[in-house]
Amino acid sequence: MMGPGLSYDDTPPFSAPLRFFLTAPLFGVVAGLTLLFGGEILVSRWTPGALAITHLFAAGFMLQVMLGALLQVMPVVAGASMPAPLRIAGITHVAMTLGTAGLAFGLGAGAPDVLLGGAVLLVGGLFVFLSAAALGLSRGARTGNNTRTPRDLRMAFAGLVVTAALGFSLVLVLTRGLALPVPLPTVVNLHAGWGWMGWAAVLLAAASWVVVPMFQITAAYPQRFTTLWAPAVTATLVLWTLAEYFAVDTARFIAIIALGLLGAGYAGTTLYLQAHSRRSKPDTPFLAFREAMYAALAGVLVLVISLWSDADWWPILAGVLILHGGFGGTITAMLYKIVPFLAWLHLTQAGIKAPNMKKLLPDTPIRRQLRVRTASLATLCLAVFVPILAPLAGIVLAVEFGWLFANLLRVVRARRDAAKAAVPRPGSHAST
Repeated sequence: MMGPGLSYDDTPPFSAPLRFFLTAPLFGVVAGLTLLFGGEILVSRWTPGALAITHLFAAGFMLQVMLGALLQVMPVVAGASMPAPLRIAGITHVAMTLGTAGLAFGLGAGAPDVLLGGAVLLVGGLFVFLSAAALGLSRGARTGNNTRTPRDLRMAFAGLVVTAALGFSLVLVLTRGLALPVPLPTVVNLHAGWGWMGWAAVLLAAASWVVVPMFQITAAYPQRFTTLWAPAVTATLVLWTLAEYFAVDTARFIAIIALGLLGAGYAGTTLYLQAHSRRSKPDTPFLAFREAMYAALAGVLVLVISLWSDADWWPILAGVLILHGGFGGTITAMLYKIVPFLAWLHLTQAGIKAPNMKKLLPDTPIRRQLRVRTASLATLCLAVFVPILAPLAGIVLAVEFGWLFANLLRVVRARRDAAKAAVPRPGSHAST
C-alpha cells in the first residue's frame, strides 16, 4: 500500500482528519432535509433554499473533507507537517462546523446577524488552518517525485483565500450594505468560479496526481499535463477576474470556455488512465470515481449551454452535476479508500496486526450506498425540471449521506475492535 516517494513517518493522529470526515456527511443529510421544504427551492439558483443547500454541500461536505484530507496529505506527499495538528484540527473543525451551520441558516432563513456570525467563524477557522498549512509548507521538503503536489497545494490555498474573500464581501453586502465595484451577480459568479476551480479542482488534481495511480493502479498522469494544469487554471481565473472587473466581454467569454476545457481535460485524462488500469476487476470506489468524471464532463457541457440560454434551470443543473455529481462523487470514492487505509496504517504503526482493508470496510455496503448515490444524482437532475420531485430528491440525498456516514463509522468501529483485541509489540508507538 505504500506508494513510491511517500513518507508516513509524520502522519498525524487518526482523530485529526477523522473528525472532518465524519462531520461532512451530516451536512449532506441536512442539505437533503432542506429540500423537503418545497420544490420552489430548485426553481432558481438565487432562492434562499438553493443558496443554503449550495453552502451546506460546498462548505459543509466538500470543504470539511478537503481540510481533513490535507491534514493527512501534506506530511505524506509534501513533507509538510502542520505544527500541533490535533490542536489545529480541533480549532478549525469547531469553527468550520459552527460557521457553516450559521452561514447556511442565515442564507436560508434570511437572518443577517446569524449569516455574518457564521461567515466570521468560517473565515476565522480558515485563517487558523491556512496559517498552519503555510508554516508546514514553508518547512516541507521540495525534492523527490511529488514536487508538483506542494506547488499545486499552494495554488489551491491561494484559490481558497480568494474564494473566502469574495464570499465574505458578499456577506457584507447582504448584512451591512457594502458597495461593490462590480455588479453583485458578477461577484457571485467569481466566488463560485474560484471556489470550484481555483480551490476545489486544483486541490482535487493535486491529490489525484498521487492517489489515482496509487489506489486505482493506473499509470501516472502525463508529466507535462501535471506541470501545466494547475498554473493554467489559476492564470485563467485571474484573466476572467480582470475581464469581469474591466467589463471586457470577449476576454470574459474566452476565459470561461478555457476553464471549461481545463476541467474537461482533467476529467478526460483521468478517464483515459482508468480505462488502461492494471486492475483485473475494478472495485466499487473505482467505478464511483469514473462515474464522477462523467458527471463532471456533463456539468461542463451544461455550463457552456447556460452561456447561450437565459433559462434558470441550466445553471442549477450544472451545479448539481458538478458539485454533487463530480466533486461529491470523487470525494466519496476517495473517502472509501482513504479512511480504511488510514485505519490500517495507524493500527500497523501501533504494532498491531491490522485487518485487511476489505475487512475494515467490505465492498457490499459501499456498493449499496453508491447505488443510492446514483439514484440521488438522477433524482436531483429530474427535480431541476420537475420541481415537485424536490422533496423526493431530498429524501434520497439524506439517505445517501446518512449511509456514507454509517459506512465510515463502520471503519472506525472495526479499527477500535482490532485495537482492543490485539497486544501492541514492544517499542511500537500508538496513534490516537
